[in-house]
Formats: sequence, structure tokens, C-alpha cells
Amino acid sequence: MNEMREVEVTVIGAGQAGLAAAYHLRRTGFEPEHDFVVLDHSPGPGGAWQFRWPSLTYGRVHGMHALPGRELTGADPARPSSEVISEYFTDYERAFDLRVRRPVDVRAVREGGNGRLLVESSDGTWATKALINATGTWDRPFWPRYPGQDTFRGRQIHTARYPGPEAFAGLRVVVVGGGASGTQHLLELAPYAAATTWVTRRPPVFREGPFDEDAGRAAVALVEERVRQGLPPKSVVSVTGLPLNDAIRQGLADGVLDRLPMFDRITPDGVEWKDGRRVSADVILWATGFRPAVDHLAPLRLREPGGGIRVEGTRAVVDPRVHLVGYGPSASTIGANRAGRAAVRDIRRLLAEPAGEPVAA
Repeated sequence: MNEMREVEVTVIGAGQAGLAAAYHLRRTGFEPEHDFVVLDHSPGPGGAWQFRWPSLTYGRVHGMHALPGRELTGADPARPSSEVISEYFTDYERAFDLRVRRPVDVRAVREGGNGRLLVESSDGTWATKALINATGTWDRPFWPRYPGQDTFRGRQIHTARYPGPEAFAGLRVVVVGGGASGTQHLLELAPYAAATTWVTRRPPVFREGPFDEDAGRAAVALVEERVRQGLPPKSVVSVTGLPLNDAIRQGLADGVLDRLPMFDRITPDGVEWKDGRRVSADVILWATGFRPAVDHLAPLRLREPGGGIRVEGTRAVVDPRVHLVGYGPSASTIGANRAGRAAVRDIRRLLAEPAGEPVAA
């Protein structure tokens, strides 16, 4: 489609961060489809949650924070989180009349002249004065590369396509990754798989005791500093460690969470280390995380030499018309809520500036 439409603000993505931003736009007087538009590439409401594996029940979700203005109450903890949260997002979009357009693929964001950006999408081109990018990471699973990877005769799968533990019944599985997903997969797989092996680049750090507000602020500050320097963001979880709960303790006691250092190469039948150790495998499960889905912003040349986008608060330093929510320190459900509010506050100030003022930093 070649249709060109003008709006004040375009929101890309309707996960937690995008809906939080849309809520604050609506609450401060912006009208959906007139002053702002929300574009989402997913088939339905729910953000990345709608794609999570069925065995990840709502009761096992780590740190799901309610969207602003509407609590999630009465959810059955035994139901799949994909169902619970998709229904919650559906109700939220309807309650606040956010009018999310989907499925819409955003292909590129370019300079449009006259102070506007051009958002090129499968739904036409939107000329916008400000952009809230809330595309998250789910669409960019990170696959490390190792020698011999293409020779492996078994199956390689990433967390993004994890189907649940039953699919691995009777198989020998190597799980790669020291984050929360890796440990969840191992604990689920153990009763089904013929054997499991856990490998990580660094020894996992297990955190005992409560994770209080001060610890949370300190963790966010570490991630925020990287973003401020223009380095690729790390997840908040990467600096908080893994919570040592009862399930983790049992996994350690049973030997399910006995960790090996990262292998050196992949063979047709498994993995091996330089010291000659070998492990046979039918499946390699890569629980190796995700990277920010920001390739559509490439024409704006926002990236720094360090590989990341330098951000102050939520605002891209190179172009203050662009705000990234759910990026770096705000890549958590509570962080996304706060970032959505902060982005809207900054955008209101930007749009109130006299016409003709420079917009690029």
C-alpha cells in the first residue's frame, strides 16, 4: 500500500511497553487513529506472551506486572500464561479503546523532512512527528555459532520455538544458557528426557533472599549505564542472578542443574570439549536469549560504534523524536510501564516546541 497518513505519534508494537505508552497517550488527550496510531505485527493481542510454550503456566510467570490503569485479577495460576495474558491484553485494548492495527509489519523508519519521520509498513506509510518503538526482543532470538554446528544430525531449537517438555520424551538433550529459561527448561525436561546436560559460558549465579527495591534499582542502573554509553543492552536478569527457590534447590540436589562449561565444538552426534570430553545428544536447546528487534530503525543511523543505541531515559540521543520503551533498563514488565509514561511526557514537551526548532541532537 502506498497510502500516506499523518499522525502526531506512532507506536510500533503492542506488547506491555507499547500498550503502556498508548494508555498514557490516550490518558493525556491524544486520540487513537487521529493523533496516534499503534501498529503491531502479531496476529492478536498478547505481545510475546501469546507465543510462549503451553507448559509455562501463569503461576510460574516471573514478575508479570499489571498494565497501568487496569489490574489483572482472578487469573487461574494453572492456565497457560499465553492464554491468561492474551485475554488480559485483549480486554485492556478494548477497555481503553486503543484501536491497535494488526497484523502490520513495519519495514523501515526514515527521515521524512519537515520534522517528520516516515514509518513504512504493510499498512501504508505514516508520517509522524514522534515515534515510540516498543518492539521488544522476541522476534530476534540469539543463536550463537560454534564449529561443526551445521554437521549436527539431531534437532536444534531455540527457546522462541520451545514446544513443551513432552516433545523431548526419550531424547538426550543439551540445554545451552544460564538464564531463567534454561533452568526452567531443564527442570521441565528432566522427567521426560533420556538425559539432560546443562552448559553455560559462565558459572550461574544463584541469588538467595528477597530481591528488594534497592537491589532492583541497582540492577537497573547497571543496564542503564550500558545503554547510556551506546553499548548493546544486557537484560536486567543478567545482573540480578537466578532466584534460589524450592524448585531450583531440588534441581541442584537431584543433579539436574549440574552445570558444565561451554563446549568447544558440535559434532554430528553431540558436543565435545577440548579436553576430549564428549556428550551425545539428539537435541540442542538454545536458551540463549534475544536481541532488541530494531532493524527497522537502521535508516535513522541511531547505533553507536559500540553497537547499541545510546538512550537518555527513553529518548534516542541521536534523534529525540525517537523513544525506545522496553529497551535495556525498561525491558521488564514494570520497567515498560514506567518507560511508556516517561516517553509520553517527553513527547508532549517535544510537540509543544515552536515549529521550526531543530529536532536532532
